[in-house]
Amino acid sequence: MSLLEVDSINTFYGEAHALFDVSMHVEPHEVVALLGRNGAGKTTTFKTMMGVMAPKSGTIRFNGVSIHGLPPYKIARLGLQLVPEERRIIGGLTVEENIILAGLSVPKPWPPERVYEMFPRLGERRRSRGRELSGGEQQMLTIARALVREPQLILLDEPFEGLAPLIVQDILAICRRLAEEGRTIVIVEQNVEAALSLSKRCYILNNGHMVYEGTPAELRADPDFMHRHLGI
Repeated sequence: MSLLEVDSINTFYGEAHALFDVSMHVEPHEVVALLGRNGAGKTTTFKTMMGVMAPKSGTIRFNGVSIHGLPPYKIARLGLQLVPEERRIIGGLTVEENIILAGLSVPKPWPPERVYEMFPRLGERRRSRGRELSGGEQQMLTIARALVREPQLILLDEPFEGLAPLIVQDILAICRRLAEEGRTIVIVEQNVEAALSLSKRCYILNNGHMVYEGTPAELRADPDFMHRHLGI
């Protein structure tokens, strides 16, 4: 049994059909990249997994349990955690307050000290308010808030977007450490090479249709296909 099973979901924005019979699966302890051009349906897929949007048909099972129709907070309590593209940290709270708040609704949250061991920069900024952080620091805090909840599966939505190359390397190193620790991750990222360097398998969405499933090596072996669907 896969940890996450998405079977033929169809999701709409009003009357607009956004996802067409999308299926994918994620096994425990693997990193999966979900790739595609802007507007391909990647974030919509994440939102559907998390219950922010409800598919009109199809099924989603997490740990063998149907999560179709559950509200996001119940899905999160089951162990599925989204790191959103918009970050959504609370700017008026300090780093440490953001971390503590994220763990209030789980039985055994990470203590702040464990967060600071993984993110030393956040330890240095623990008393700074969220709005005072750089973009890279905010992204670290967003990932840290998810980890505090000890999720079984982390959905990373564009973790490198808008960050300077040196900061991307820092965040990439954190993601690589999480992968090496056996964390289960699905990553959506426009930085295709970074995403492929982390992942064991990858999927490609094109205009709401799943058009590829395979390994990074298999994908790189077909540069014409990569160019056609990813523009690289």
